[in-house]
Amino acid sequence: MAGRFDPRPTRTTVRGGQVGVPPGMPRQSTGPGRVRTYVPDGPLDLGLALGPLRRGPGDPTFRALPDGAVWRTCRTPAGPGTLRVAAYGGEVRGEAWGPGAEWLLDGLPALLGAEDDPAAFVPRHRLVAVARHRRPGLRLTRTGLVLESLIPSILEQKVTTDEAYRAWRLLVRKFGEPAPGPAPERMYVVPEPRTWALIPSWEWHRAGVDNKRASTILRAVRVAARLEQAVGMEPAAARARLEVVPGVGPWTSAETVQRSHGAPDEVTVGDVHLPGIVGWALAGNRDADDAVMLELLEPYAGQRHRAARLILLSGRTPARRVPKMPKWDIGVL
Repeated sequence: MAGRFDPRPTRTTVRGGQVGVPPGMPRQSTGPGRVRTYVPDGPLDLGLALGPLRRGPGDPTFRALPDGAVWRTCRTPAGPGTLRVAAYGGEVRGEAWGPGAEWLLDGLPALLGAEDDPAAFVPRHRLVAVARHRRPGLRLTRTGLVLESLIPSILEQKVTTDEAYRAWRLLVRKFGEPAPGPAPERMYVVPEPRTWALIPSWEWHRAGVDNKRASTILRAVRVAARLEQAVGMEPAAARARLEVVPGVGPWTSAETVQRSHGAPDEVTVGDVHLPGIVGWALAGNRDADDAVMLELLEPYAGQRHRAARLILLSGRTPARRVPKMPKWDIGVL
């Protein structure tokens, strides 16, 4: 019966990082891999902790299976790797394959929110308190990787999420490499920086990526090593380093460090929908801008990103007043 009366996932709650991971005893994977077990110090919901890392239902680097396991691929400092995470009976089991396996397992606790402190959050609004009560397993992930979050965030600039997810899916499948180990079908590891830099202009076009976003990605991968060093910085300093790259602004840097650093206070500004959602949820103001949103979130200083995620996960949004943003496929123009 647990979770039977939880709100159904919506586009807004999915944006808040909600990914369905069925409960139960996951089957062990086939094929030898390195293994690590981890016991969290409190409630942990794999779908909420790892959900922000999924870029759409067809993401080639992320898969949540009906057996309760979450699969993830990434390019670590040691090379490509595949990670399978499953939780049962208060324990989390991680299995990893590929050159980056040890790096992935070393970072497993941080990935699952071990460096996050949910107890530091104090709800100031009833809606936020209810959302927190319904999702006690929310932990903020820390991947320790910058580029893997920066590139898809750049792809999401100024377009619909569906267009961005399609571009990410097409580019990773075409230029990435198959996931090591017994990963599910059609899972790939993101291309290395040099491969991103060598993607021909017409392939960006076919994926629906305009020249502005493609050029920003090319500038970022040319200084990939410097950007990855930002993991060792405080979130504010890391954002400043990212924003040195032309085309990377406050929206993109915030979306990146929220994942790479597990930053609880880095709220996204410059978003088309978030200010109106926060304004409507907390003050009944659907026309709120960034300034109003930040004022409403001021009571949560130090935890504003967590507060915003809980508001998104509550599913409370104003009714749509205008048609959806039109989709443009520049690949067929």
